[in-house]
Amino acid sequence: MRLDGFMMEHPLDVTYAGIKGYYLLLVLGGISIAFFAYQVQKATRLVLLGAPDKRFDSWGKRLKETLTVWLGQRKVLEDKVAGTMHVLMFWGFLMLSSDMLDLATANRFSEHILPEALNGIWNGMVELGYTSALIGCFLALNRRVLFTPEKLKGKSQLEGNVILLLIMTICTTSYIVEAGEDPHPTWEMIGAWVADTFAPSQATINAAYWAHMVAICTFLFLIPLSKHMHLVMALPNVAFFDTEPMAKMRPLATDESGSAVSLEELDLESFGAANYTQLTWRSLIDGWACTSCARCQDVCPAYASGKALNPMQIVHDVRHYANDHASQLFAGETPEEDIIARFGEESIWACTTCHACVDVCPVNIEHVPKLTDARRHLMMERMEFDEAVEDTIMPLMATIENLESDSNPYGLPSHERGDWAADLDVKVAEPAEYIYFAGCAASFDERNKKVARDTISIMKEAGLDVGILGMQEGCSGDAARRAGNEYLFQMLAETNLETFNELGVKKVVASCPHCFHTLGKEYKDYGGEDIEVMHHSQLISHLQSEGKLPEPKHDGSVTYHDPCYLGRIGGEYDAPRNAIGGVDVETERHGRGSFCCGAGGAQMWMEEHVPEGNDRVNIIRAKELASTGADTVAVGCPFCSTMVTDGLSAIDVEMDVKDIAELVWEQIKANDAKIEEAKAA
Repeated sequence: MRLDGFMMEHPLDVTYAGIKGYYLLLVLGGISIAFFAYQVQKATRLVLLGAPDKRFDSWGKRLKETLTVWLGQRKVLEDKVAGTMHVLMFWGFLMLSSDMLDLATANRFSEHILPEALNGIWNGMVELGYTSALIGCFLALNRRVLFTPEKLKGKSQLEGNVILLLIMTICTTSYIVEAGEDPHPTWEMIGAWVADTFAPSQATINAAYWAHMVAICTFLFLIPLSKHMHLVMALPNVAFFDTEPMAKMRPLATDESGSAVSLEELDLESFGAANYTQLTWRSLIDGWACTSCARCQDVCPAYASGKALNPMQIVHDVRHYANDHASQLFAGETPEEDIIARFGEESIWACTTCHACVDVCPVNIEHVPKLTDARRHLMMERMEFDEAVEDTIMPLMATIENLESDSNPYGLPSHERGDWAADLDVKVAEPAEYIYFAGCAASFDERNKKVARDTISIMKEAGLDVGILGMQEGCSGDAARRAGNEYLFQMLAETNLETFNELGVKKVVASCPHCFHTLGKEYKDYGGEDIEVMHHSQLISHLQSEGKLPEPKHDGSVTYHDPCYLGRIGGEYDAPRNAIGGVDVETERHGRGSFCCGAGGAQMWMEEHVPEGNDRVNIIRAKELASTGADTVAVGCPFCSTMVTDGLSAIDVEMDVKDIAELVWEQIKANDAKIEEAKAA
């Protein structure tokens, strides 16, 4: 090491109170690395106690996800402010990490291992890394202390602030250490500036070096004890993401081909997840991968309405439960407290399964399956519920009974299922190119029968060969499955698929996004691989583009509410908007970020209770829709129609709520009327 022409000793070569620096670092680094390694292996062992999960496929997809989400920080950057700060720190650490090896070996990496031709580039990368991380930490610390976000107010900032100060110490001391190593003015501009401006002494460089190494060792101690364990676990969490479509639930059991085991052959000793070890190993990694960014909390409709559910807390519960009961879990014992008790039944039953939390998570945490697995156990095995949720659950239990007896949640006779189409001259339980799957709401709910009639009318207007199943149609099973009664869902699915096979059904149209999702994505596990399922807005938009229907338009000012199971989960945002000729004014939260109406996850069939001073989910959404000032709210879901209508009524706002099909059919009839007037004239 040189400074102003004088040889500088590397701090590791210096003797301190008779002890060589190498030995001090060996002890300091050995203790911190050993502690870090012990905690990481402990967490890994706790994760591997989980149930099997087939995540060793689709390596191309997994590599792409790792490169874009983990390395590229794609989802992190969706929050422009916090995301930019995090990216500066993340990429900074990736660039500077090799310097830790160099500093710990008295420059042996750079002087003896790294090719001379790369030395300047490497030094430039390292300094850029330190600078990037320092800027990110400085901005983050200012945000926490001076411009604290609402979601962080009232919460302890000590852990996060200490970590930021440690990283800033690591970065700033690096420039002083660098100044004593004859820094190149081109590649190491800051180090060269520090050397020229301050000419640090040997003592100053020694102090900076040891402050640097102590900060790193302290950081190693804190990583496994804090939320920063995500630095270790985020990579496998992202790599082993679920390659199946979002919100697609898994069968009770699958055979070697991955298909669901039929009910006749099903042989299970337990259902769902009540114990920690019944959650899959991939689900358990989530507990250590969480960054505590609170994005899931910010978008959760249950949390927004003041209910007990906080999706971030559910993930934290997994890790805290494992650490609290580690000795028993390692011994193969079952703790007296189960994971359901840790989650809390109020939280479990509050989820709308809208998957906003899953979608927004920057490290691909899967919150919802933990709750639906718990519901399966509560509904199919325990059949006992806390007093706190009895009022919420009782209507749902009646719904389950209706599904079992009449294959619809209303408990109405199944032979009335096709009465809504009695005068439409449509095929009933006969082979047809398109089968319109009306669903329970459009079959029995008076408001939504009109949607079904308008949809059939539109399809016939386009000259399609269309039919319905009538009394042979059964509930798709969405409500049963989200409520946790997987056995009932599979019974309904197998019955419907048997009907499809008998009639040779290949194309299905559904106006309910829940049926659209369940029939199109989840029935594939039960033998429905060859069935094409379309949402009615997709079909209408397609027919318009082919010229089989008039050009789309609408009267008045229209906004549109994206249903969760069509938009965020189904990935369809354009077809509904195109079908009605566009949207005049969007809500603040729309498209992928749309806010749930509150009906999903079988909430439509539960009694919603919110703490005093809070609004129900549908009222929160109704206020957002009302703020657009539009005349009409366009919807593409029977549940959304009901919830939005009730929400607007509760806040005393007069806005029409109309389904996509209603708006399109209105225009078709208006066009026909104009043609008739022209003929008469």
